[in-house]
Amino acid sequence: MNESRPAPAPALDIALGDITRLDEVVDREALRDVCRSFFELFGLSARVFSSEGTLLADAHEEPAIHAYLRTLPRGRQLLDQSVDAVVRAHPEKRTQLSELTGAVYDVVPLVYQGRRVGRFVLGPYLPAELKEVPRALLKSDPGIDKEKVRTALASMPRVREATAEKIVAHMNGIIDLLLFSSHRAHLTSEMHVASVRESYRELAEKTAKLQAAYERLKELDRLKSNFLATVSHELRTPLTSIIGYSEMLESGIAGDLGAEQKEFVETIHAKGDQLLALITSLLDLSKLEQGAMKVEAEPVEPRAIVEDIAKTFTPAAHKKGIEVVVEVEEGLPRVMGDPIRIKQVLSNLAENAVKFTPQGGTVRFGAKAAELDDGASGLGAVLMAAPRRAIAFTVRDSGIGMPREELPRIFDAFYQVDGSSTREHGGTGLGLSIVKRLVDAHEGSIEVESFVGEGTRFVVTLPSVEGE
Repeated sequence: MNESRPAPAPALDIALGDITRLDEVVDREALRDVCRSFFELFGLSARVFSSEGTLLADAHEEPAIHAYLRTLPRGRQLLDQSVDAVVRAHPEKRTQLSELTGAVYDVVPLVYQGRRVGRFVLGPYLPAELKEVPRALLKSDPGIDKEKVRTALASMPRVREATAEKIVAHMNGIIDLLLFSSHRAHLTSEMHVASVRESYRELAEKTAKLQAAYERLKELDRLKSNFLATVSHELRTPLTSIIGYSEMLESGIAGDLGAEQKEFVETIHAKGDQLLALITSLLDLSKLEQGAMKVEAEPVEPRAIVEDIAKTFTPAAHKKGIEVVVEVEEGLPRVMGDPIRIKQVLSNLAENAVKFTPQGGTVRFGAKAAELDDGASGLGAVLMAAPRRAIAFTVRDSGIGMPREELPRIFDAFYQVDGSSTREHGGTGLGLSIVKRLVDAHEGSIEVESFVGEGTRFVVTLPSVEGE
């Protein structure tokens, strides 16, 4: 028998997606199907081995002569030696190995992209030219039965050399095609995995950069808040003195003032109050951002708050020719919140309503029973969660209104719908931002509905006292 060792394999070319093992890309079940089809078509046993000698597919039926020889001690030994030589063979090209029965095996290397990745074995089968029982077989064991040997050999398939070459070439072509298609699919999968890994790496890098930018923005925001708080606090002390002295001048403590002088002092006083309100808003915003503002919750009467807000802004409204209407339901439960902060929320909304409503318009303050959405969603939340009782405070005007596209940003700090330097109405854009944060601090919600030329309606919903 001829036996050869595999030649050194060429270096892998990762760029071309080279493989070294047949089982890396080809499905074993597909190889078994190929072997079974050849066995059924030609009656020839077929086996496929990897380059390491692992049996990947096998379709065979033990020949009768083999079964008989295994009953003989010497015959079994010689037969095992022949089969072992076939299994260990690594030829560089198609090679026929014979056994003591005279049958041969076709051992064919599987080469892909110039690299041996395995081999397949067809047989054993008897060459058609073999007419006599080999003498070596008859002498292989003293107890051999010649008639049984002849009968067993007669059942073994016979194949002409030309036919054997065609069968080998056919199987080699099928396996090569299977290997090619499987390798392409394997490469596609590997490229997809590599693409996903690269995308993940890029995403991780971008996420890290975004996180760093976010941390930087948080730090800048904190520094901004600290700066505003510090500056506002330092400005408040001298400003309080300016307002105090202007009040004393107005009262005549420093002597009587002329009409023009009195007008100047009143202007100083008014602008001082305006600046103090701005500084107070900045301090409130800074405290809310830092979580330093405490909400002292207690039961509060909704009617009392609404009527107090209406009384406070009625003079300014009447001065502009605006009608003030109060609409409060009877028998409302009390609200659980900080009365000072609730008044601050409604005062900000009322001030805007009066400011942006033209002469002859109407501003309505109201309160009614409502339910507070706790943010849960889905059918399960609707069935399982009981709605929270609440009070909805409304501030509605018939003023100029706001464009719908501006509504999502009106609660941003320093944002104004009319942000031009020539805007008609003054303001810093802090009021609604403070309102939103105060409402959130009360675990409530705020909604806005506005139409240009028709007016705006704010609804502040706060939880009520349970059990009332």
